[in-house]
Amino acid sequence: MTLSLIILLAVALDYWLGEPGNAYHPLVVFGRWSKRLENRYLNLNDSAIRQRFSGILALVLALLPSLAWLGTLAMPSLLETLSNVLTLYFCIAARSLQQHAQAVRIVLQTEDLPFARLQVGKIVSRQTEKMTLLDVRRATIESVLENGADALFAPLFWFVLLGPFGAVLYRLSNTLDAMWGYKNTRYNHFGWASARFDDLLNYIPSRLTALSYAVLGNTSSALQAWRYHAPKLESPNAGPVMAAGAGSLNLQLGGPAWYHGQHKDKPWFGGVETPQDTDIDCAVRLVYQALCLWLVLIFIGESLA
Repeated sequence: MTLSLIILLAVALDYWLGEPGNAYHPLVVFGRWSKRLENRYLNLNDSAIRQRFSGILALVLALLPSLAWLGTLAMPSLLETLSNVLTLYFCIAARSLQQHAQAVRIVLQTEDLPFARLQVGKIVSRQTEKMTLLDVRRATIESVLENGADALFAPLFWFVLLGPFGAVLYRLSNTLDAMWGYKNTRYNHFGWASARFDDLLNYIPSRLTALSYAVLGNTSSALQAWRYHAPKLESPNAGPVMAAGAGSLNLQLGGPAWYHGQHKDKPWFGGVETPQDTDIDCAVRLVYQALCLWLVLIFIGESLA
């Protein structure tokens, strides 16, 4: 079965079934395994250098399960195809991203601010207690744009490049970054290796995602935001994605926010329009349009190979 068809089947499964529940998701098992490694190797009384070395060891041990997917190369053709489809399905989460965004939009239409804060809190890491309705809109759109790269395009990129092993390696690395990649007292040193490895794996996919967003909307605004606004954002990979996406939609995103009890004066980025509830749907649509673009390009590339 062709690469394009495998990807199409996995995307169709994701759209039809959505993300598996926690009881059935392999990442839940991986999360428990990672937590055991953290409990074993993280010692806050160690020096910064020792904590970094412990973090490197924990990262390597945590990612070892991804090597099992190299074994799919020795499977019979039919089993290999089935395994590849299911693996990619478990590694992407476009439908879940859409569902979470729609849940926030539905609540915003009722102007129930406490419930809107609760819903957006499921998809962002910032504190939501002081958010206004406009803050909720902005945070939701930012999350859709950023997670379009993390939960869809980066796994696709590594699947195309390295097969199911690549997709699993990326997904596990991204999960570790979400667990250990915080710049706080507990994880600043221990999670350093996980954060840097995730940055490395995301470097090319994030920029391809940003470029996809740019060509599918207001291109000049997207490229300008990417050039001038992305360097001001904290993340070297999420910055280009969110700036280009916001510029493509001509929306002004960013601004001050609270993270873990600290007020951060985040810069504004993107376009000039104030986000409306319907712009959440526009952000989701942009992600799916970019997905269609990727599928077409992968098919063309495969046909020419």
